[in-house]
Amino acid sequence: MNPTTKEIHIPEELPLLPVRDVVIFPYMILPLFVGREKSIAAVDAALARDRLIFLTTQKELAEEEPGPEDIYTVGTVAMIMRMFKLPDGRVKILVQGLAKGRLTQLTSQSPFLTAQVERIVEHRGGELSLETEALMRTVREQLSQLAEMDRALSPEALVIVENVEDPGSLADLVASNIGLRVGESQGLIEISDPLERLHRVKDILAKELELAVVQDRIQSQAKEEMGKSQREYFLREQLRAIQAELGESDARAEDVAELRQKLDAAKLPEEAKGEAEKQLRRLETMHPEAAEYSMLRTYMDWLVDLPWSRSTRDNLDIGKARKVLDEDHYNLEKVKERILEFLAVRKLKKEMKGPILCFVGPPGVGKTSLGKSVARALGRKFVRISLGGVRDEAEIRGHRRTYVGALPGRIIQGLKQAGTNNPVFMLDELDKVGADFRGDPSAALLELLDPEQNHAFSDHYISLPFDLSKVLFIATANIMDPVPSALKDRLEVIRLAGYTSEEKLSIAKRYLIPRQLDANGLKTADVRFSENAVMKLITEYTAEAGLRNLERELGSICRKVARRFAEGKRHSVLVTESTVASFLGAARYLPEEERRENEIGVATGLAWTEVGGEILYVEVNTMKGKGSLTLTGQLGDVMKESAQAALSYARAHATELGIDPNLFEERDVHVHVPAGAIPKDGPSAGVTMATALISALSGRRVSKDVAMTGEITLRGKVLPIGGLKEKALAAVRAHIETIVIPRRNEKDLEEIPKALRKKVRFILARTMDEVLQVALEEKT
Repeated sequence: MNPTTKEIHIPEELPLLPVRDVVIFPYMILPLFVGREKSIAAVDAALARDRLIFLTTQKELAEEEPGPEDIYTVGTVAMIMRMFKLPDGRVKILVQGLAKGRLTQLTSQSPFLTAQVERIVEHRGGELSLETEALMRTVREQLSQLAEMDRALSPEALVIVENVEDPGSLADLVASNIGLRVGESQGLIEISDPLERLHRVKDILAKELELAVVQDRIQSQAKEEMGKSQREYFLREQLRAIQAELGESDARAEDVAELRQKLDAAKLPEEAKGEAEKQLRRLETMHPEAAEYSMLRTYMDWLVDLPWSRSTRDNLDIGKARKVLDEDHYNLEKVKERILEFLAVRKLKKEMKGPILCFVGPPGVGKTSLGKSVARALGRKFVRISLGGVRDEAEIRGHRRTYVGALPGRIIQGLKQAGTNNPVFMLDELDKVGADFRGDPSAALLELLDPEQNHAFSDHYISLPFDLSKVLFIATANIMDPVPSALKDRLEVIRLAGYTSEEKLSIAKRYLIPRQLDANGLKTADVRFSENAVMKLITEYTAEAGLRNLERELGSICRKVARRFAEGKRHSVLVTESTVASFLGAARYLPEEERRENEIGVATGLAWTEVGGEILYVEVNTMKGKGSLTLTGQLGDVMKESAQAALSYARAHATELGIDPNLFEERDVHVHVPAGAIPKDGPSAGVTMATALISALSGRRVSKDVAMTGEITLRGKVLPIGGLKEKALAAVRAHIETIVIPRRNEKDLEEIPKALRKKVRFILARTMDEVLQVALEEKT
C-alpha cells in the first residue's frame, strides 16, 4: 500500500468527473477515456491545480449530461498520474484512487462539474482479532480457488492480496479485481465499516465460486458429450469390424451392399463404373451423420437408377407400325413415311444413331400426340418435357453437386423416369425457349440434339458422359424463326400444315366425336352428328388450322346433351345444321365475304399466318393529285417496299400495260389492305399489289375467281413464297377456283393432297405479264 496517501491534503472542493460502467476503489490504478467537453474541462482544471479529481459513477450509462440526481454520492478522490490527448479529440488519463469521499454539494455545473467533497475516514483498529484474521484468510482462499478456475485474475493481484494486512484495503482490492457489476461495486464502496465490507466480499466470492463450479460442470459435460460422440464413432467402427468377422452387418453396411448390388446390375460403362466405385468407397468410410453422406448417397442413387444399359426392343414390323400410326392419326403421310423409313433402316442396321426430328406447324394439328403415336408404333417408352418458358441452362444440364438441393437436368430426369436408354423423347415448344442471366438453354441443347455429339452427353450433376445416341428425339415448334440457326441446322424439320375442311370432317367422325362422347359419359346412340352440322362447326364456329377449338365445340354440345339426360329428358339427340345454333348460339366466324363481281382496283391475295392461311384483299384507288403513294392497313416495312416495287414496275411498263404515263404525275395512288387492326408483313403480296395497282391505273377489272401469291421484282419477275398448302386451304375455304403461284413453287405442289388439287386450278407464273393474263379482264 502507499502510506503517503494518508498525508495528502484533500481540498473541500474538487473537479468532478462522472465515469460510466466502472466503480473506482482506493488504491486502484486504471486508465480512463474522457470524451465529453465538461469532463475534459474537469481534467484540465485538476491538472492545473493539484492533479486531484473526484471520480463518481453515473447511474445511467447513456446519460450524456448527468446532473446531481444522475450520479452516486459516494466515490473516490483520485490523482491524475498521466494524461494523453488522442487524435480524435478525446483524452486518456491514468488515475490512482487515493481515498473515499462523499459528495455533499454540487457547487458548479459549468464549464465543468465542481463538488464539495467530504473525506470518508474509516476506523482502523490496532491488532487484528482472531475472527478478523480468519475472515481475511477465508477471503484469500476463496480468491485463490477462483483464480484456479481460469478466472481473469492476474498473479500480481494475488501476491498483493497475500501481503495486505488491513481488512478494508483487502475488501477493496478483491472487489476491484473480480469484475463485479456496477451496482454490486457501488454497494461495497458505500459500506464504511471495513469488517462489514469484507463480510460482504466473502459472500460475493462464495456466490462467484458456486457460479464457477456450475460453469465448469457445464463445460466438462459439453467436452464429455464430444468425447462420447467420438468414442461412439470408434466403437461403431470396431463393432462393424466385429460384425464383418461374424458375417453380420450394420445398417450402413447393408446400405452400401445394396448400392453395390445395384451398381453391378446397372452395367455402367468403364469410365462411369470407375467413378461410381470410387464414390462408393468414400461412402463406406464416411459417418452416416456427416453432412456430405446424404449428398453422396443421393448421387449414388441417381447413378445406379439411370438406364445405362437398359433398352426396350423395337417393334420392327413395318405393317404393324403403319397400322398403329393410321389408327392414331388421319393423313400426315409425310410424317408416317419418315417413321417407317426409320424402322426399315433399324431393321437392316441394328446400331444406328437416333434421328433428331422437328415437327413444325400451327397449334392443334397433332404434333405432340404424334410423338406418343410414334412411341407406340415403335414399342418404346415415351417421355415429354415442355421447354416453354425455360430460361435457365441448369434446367437442361442440371446443377453441380456442390449446391444444396442440386439435381440433374430434365434430360437425365426424363431418362430415369422412362427407365430405358432408347425412349422417344419429346421436346415440346422448342421455339418458346428463352434466355437470361442464368444462361441460354438453347445453347445447352446443341450438344443434346447433335447425333455426332450426344453419345457422350454430360450433365453437370452426374458429371459423367451418358450415351443418348439411341434416343429418338422429337422436337415441336409452331414456327422456326425464333430457333437459333446452329440448333436449326441439327434438326430434320417436318412441316405439318393445317387440315382441309374435308380432312377435319373425317378426323371429327373418326376421333373427336367418339372421344368427346366417352369423356362426357355418352354412348354412340345417345347423340349423333350430321355431316352438315360438323361442317358448319368447322366453317362458322372455328377459325383455325388445327382441331382444338373444333373438339372444344363438339365437347360443348355433348355436355349440353349430358345435362338434358341428367335432368331426365333421356332421348336420342340428332345434331343437324339447323340445330347447331340452338346448342352454341350464333355463328362466331363468318367466312370472308366473297367478291360478287369483277372489280377495278381490287385483287385477292393469299397470306400465311401461324394458325394457317388467310385470303387478303388489296384495294387501290386513284385520285387527282401529284403522283404521291399512300399505304394503309398497318403494313410492315417489307410489304410497303413491295408496294413501292409494284408502282415502279407499273411506271416502267406503263405503255405495255395500257396505262397513260401522265397519270403517275396527275393522280395520287392509295393502296389499302382491309382488316386494318391486324399487322401485316411479308413480300408474298407483291404480285397482288401490282395487279390491283395496274387494274386501277389501266381500268381493267380483276377476276373475282382468281387469287394470287408471289414476290415481285422491279423487272417484273415472280419469286417463290412459302406456306403454299396453307394458302391453298385458305383459297378453298373462300371458294376460289384459280390460284396463281410462282413457277418456282411447282415442286411444292407434291405436298398438297390430291383431293385439294382437284378443287383448285394452279397457274404457274414466271413473270408479272403471266399473272396479269390470268387475273385481268380485257379492257372493253
